[in-house]
Amino acid sequence: MRLLLVRHGQTPSNVDYLLDTAAPGPGLTDLGRRQAAALPQALAGEDIEALYAPTLVRTQLTAAPLAAARGLEVLVRDGLREVSAGDMEMLPGVGEAGERYMRTVFAWAAGDTDLRLPGGESGTDFLTRYDAVVAEAAASGARTVAMVSHGAAIRAWAAARAHNVDVPFAAAHRLENTGVVVLEGSPEDGWKALTWAGATVVPAGEGGPTGQALDGTA
Repeated sequence: MRLLLVRHGQTPSNVDYLLDTAAPGPGLTDLGRRQAAALPQALAGEDIEALYAPTLVRTQLTAAPLAAARGLEVLVRDGLREVSAGDMEMLPGVGEAGERYMRTVFAWAAGDTDLRLPGGESGTDFLTRYDAVVAEAAASGARTVAMVSHGAAIRAWAAARAHNVDVPFAAAHRLENTGVVVLEGSPEDGWKALTWAGATVVPAGEGGPTGQALDGTA
């Protein structure tokens, strides 16, 4: 299966750099609506057969123009929602709270899935729910599936599940609003990331960039 993970369009909380993860969440800014409207053209070369989005308003608004253009139903699945910030909800996404949030998320991707965000979920919780939706899509027989999701969730899941994406790569590569990560594979055989925000993914351990650019969540 070809899997397109799409970050939602810009929200007011993105502008204010807030850890805004709870449902239903905010809508889109004017820019976010324009970003969503541009998705059908941006993905014109993809033969998308199924389209998923979680329960948050911003993801469904982002998916709507693509659904209309392709004649698809948006399949709403809570498992694709953003990593819950728990006790840090609505705190600044830059500074101490934001760094703790992202370092925890990337620790999950590195294998420490028992770690839990204060008042929030564990890595096991997150990966179990996200994996379940990806498995459902794979079992449907659709050859190309798009899932509109969230920045931290996409980066963490890709780092945990794609064999050629490691934590330093995901940490150093923010995913801007409506940025897309394209993967191929299956739950049984694993996943390979083909492109990240339009750029070819350098395999882990083969000279890919490193660093801890941890922002770009929700």
